This record gives sequence, C-alpha cells and structure tokens, in this order.
Amino acid sequence: MTKHLDIDTQAMRAKILDLAIQGKLTDQREEDGNARDLLKEIQAEKEKLIKEKKIKKGKPLPEITEEEKPFEIPENWEWVRLGDIAQAVNGDRGKNYPKREEYVASGIAWINAGHITDDGYLNADKMNYITPNKYDSLRSGKIQRNDLLFCLRGSFGKVARIEPFCEGAIASSLAIIRLFNTALREYLFIYLKSPQAANELNKYANGTAQPNLAAKDVLKYLIPLPPLAEQHRIADKVSKLFAQLDAIDKAYEEYRELQQTMKAKLLDLAVQGKLTDQREEDGNARDLLKEIQAEKEKLIKEKQIKKEKPLPEITEEEKTFDIPENWMWVRLGEMILNHIGGGTPDKSNEAYWNGDIPWMSVKDVHQDSMYADRTIDSITPAGLENSSSNLIEANRLIVVMRMAVGRAVINKLPVAINQDLRALFFRDNVTQEYILRIFKILKFETSGMTVKGIKLWVLLNTPIPLPPLAEQKRIVAKLDELLPLCNVPGVYSKEK
Repeated sequence: MTKHLDIDTQAMRAKILDLAIQGKLTDQREEDGNARDLLKEIQAEKEKLIKEKKIKKGKPLPEITEEEKPFEIPENWEWVRLGDIAQAVNGDRGKNYPKREEYVASGIAWINAGHITDDGYLNADKMNYITPNKYDSLRSGKIQRNDLLFCLRGSFGKVARIEPFCEGAIASSLAIIRLFNTALREYLFIYLKSPQAANELNKYANGTAQPNLAAKDVLKYLIPLPPLAEQHRIADKVSKLFAQLDAIDKAYEEYRELQQTMKAKLLDLAVQGKLTDQREEDGNARDLLKEIQAEKEKLIKEKQIKKEKPLPEITEEEKTFDIPENWMWVRLGEMILNHIGGGTPDKSNEAYWNGDIPWMSVKDVHQDSMYADRTIDSITPAGLENSSSNLIEANRLIVVMRMAVGRAVINKLPVAINQDLRALFFRDNVTQEYILRIFKILKFETSGMTVKGIKLWVLLNTPIPLPPLAEQKRIVAKLDELLPLCNVPGVYSKEK
C-alpha cells in the first residue's frame, strides 16, 4: 500500500507566523538585552522627528491592559502598540487625486490594494503609473525606502513591502506604515501577516457590508516586541521555513501538471481504441448507427421529435487520428435521439424559487465530476411552468454551452436546466459515460467577446469516434480503473 502525507501548507504558514510572534521559534538570549531598551531608543527617535517637525505629535495611545494581552511572551519582550514604533501615512485624497484617464504607460508608480501580491510584494506587471508632474502635486502618501503598505479596504488587511519600487504614491485603499527604526521592518511584516494581526483587524474594522479600517486604528494594534537581535533570528527562521513550504508547493504543482498530462494521455489512448482489445463478437459501430437512425425515424414519424437538417459527411481532415476497423467516425448529432435546452424563471418572483425542483446551471457542472446529484438552486412548479426551463429526467448527459464551454455531467436526479445548458438524449446502445469521457478532451470553437459560448450546430457537428457498445463499456471500465491512479497523493494548499 502506498503511504502519503497530507500537507496543508497554508495552515502551516499561519502556524509558523503564530509561533514566531510568541517567541516559540527562537531561543531567548541574555546578550540580546531587553525590548524595553529598544522601545526607549525608538521613542527617542520619535521625539526627535516631532521636534524637527518631520512628523506630527499624535493623540496619546490607549494604555495596554492585562486583559488585552492575547498570550504570554518571553520576559525580555515587551507589549507595544503599532503607534509606539511607527506612523501611519494616508495618501492625498484631495483635488489632485489621480483619475484613471490621467494614468500613463510609464512614469511613477500609483499603487493600490490590487497591486499587492500574496507573498507581500508589489506586482510591477499590473502597476498603474502617473506623470512626475501629477506625482509632485500630491501632498502626502509618497513611499520611502523600508516602508510597508497596509490595505485599509479592498484586499482588507493585506500587507506588502514596497519593492521593487523605490518611488511612488498610494491610492486611498492603502496606508503607509513608516517605522521610526527601519531595522524592525521584517519582524513587523511577519507580525502583520500573522493570525494575531487578523484578530486585531477584526477588533477595529467597521461592520459594514464592505468593511474598512481607519489608519489611526491600525496604530492601536497590539504587538509583541522582541529585542532587535531576536527579531532578526525570527525573520531568518521564518524565511527558511517558508522556503521549504515553497519547495513543497512547487513539487505539488509539478506533480499536478504530470497528473493532468497522464489523465489526458489515458483519455487520448482510450478514444483511439488503444486501451482495449477489439473483438469480433462486438460487431460493428455501423450497425449501432443504423439502430440509432431507425429509432430517430420512428420518433419523427410519431411526432415525438422534429426532423433536423442532415449533417454533412465527416471529411478526412476532421478525422484527427486512426481508429479500429469496427469503429466509426460519426457526428454527435447523428448519435443522439434528441436535445433540449432550458431557461431561467423570473428572479424577481419569489413564488418561482426555493421549491422542490432542483434547477441546474453552469455552477453545478464541475470539470472533475462525472455526475451531479445536487444543485445549488431550486425552483417551484410555477417557476418551471412560467419559464423556458425544461425538466430533464435522471441519467441524461448535460452539456455546458456558455461560459465553462464543453463541461458535461450526467444528472443522477431529475433537474430543470437553465439556458446555458443542453441535455442530450441517447439510445441505450450508446454508453453515456463513454461520451462524457470524450467531452473531457474535446476542444470547441467558441464565440462571443465577453461570455464565451458554442453554437448548437457546432456541438451537433462535433466528430466522435464511436466503438461498438461492448467496447464502449470496456473503455469506461478501463478508465475507471486507471484514472484514479493518477490522483495526487496528498492534499496540499499553496495559498500564502
């Protein structure tokens, strides 16, 4: 039996940060001195900046009470507020605030919350720029070396170093955290990425639908401050541990890519008849197609389905690979007996929604799923009756026509479908699971500028390699055996 280890790297990163700011990743050394002395030096630097009128003297910060302290810290550490060690600088929100039409292709960085990457840097590829003249007109919010940036709204609570930029200005969604002693920057960055900083954020954030934070409240954050030498050891330890987790993430991504390649290769081999043997007793797919055509003619005669225009013959160019002699290239429209679309009941009419009829839309059709046994939404009989939605009996192949084009599932319960889906009805001499596997590798020609979709005639004209029924079943059984072997051994999370 193959053994494997489940690793959640996101949770591990959070735990590392949590331990780091409690002094549990590093040893405490007598020669480091005491954080009280470091705080005195910082306060002296702050007073000097106030005296030189480089910063304003702010309101006194609230005293730290014993009840506020969320955990024990080493004896030579000190609890401080962010405002004791740094200032928070807002951007210029006045009449000179850059408008979108004033952005230029290159110039000086104009930074907003969307430019902050998950690993705490600024994304140069997505950066907006303003002219030097516009930059000069701004009265505040200009970054300096060793600054940190903090999101007040948008990507709420995210933090970033300013690199790779050394010059720029911030939009209203950000605040600059400017340390009185820049040597503290890496430790403060670690703290602001930690779960404890998230707790502080929740303490001061407003409770609106789109929460935001005032820069003055960020200064009230409670911070466990180690001596400077230990801060450096903490930063070094976190960096090394994160590098190991990054290596795990990279290995996982490479394995994921290999997994997808292996699955695609198996599906390719399957639909070429290379995973199964061809047997004389299976008969020929031509006989299968004749049975389907005879059934269709019967249904047309009984007026249960409408007669459609004949589909063009498949050209040699459309036959993208060789297939066994007893197989046949057919168009999807030739294989199905019927196809039905759907619709959406009026969303503003409460009487149409939250009923007993499962209502399927694109969000219920997942790329890695073969079957759908539930839907997110449901409708009432009145919703079904007063819309173009149709009720599809269980065990039909349902295909996505818009957005996630070409995804398909087999519904395990009766469902109503919306206008982005199409239900395909096959005769029992076609194994739907075989067709579903083919949909996993089909590439469709889509149209539409904003929402991609496939036209019905494109779907119906799709060439399909059709084996005899018995071999269809052997192919499905073989894939059911082999595809699970490609799955990644372990559950990883690469979010940071």
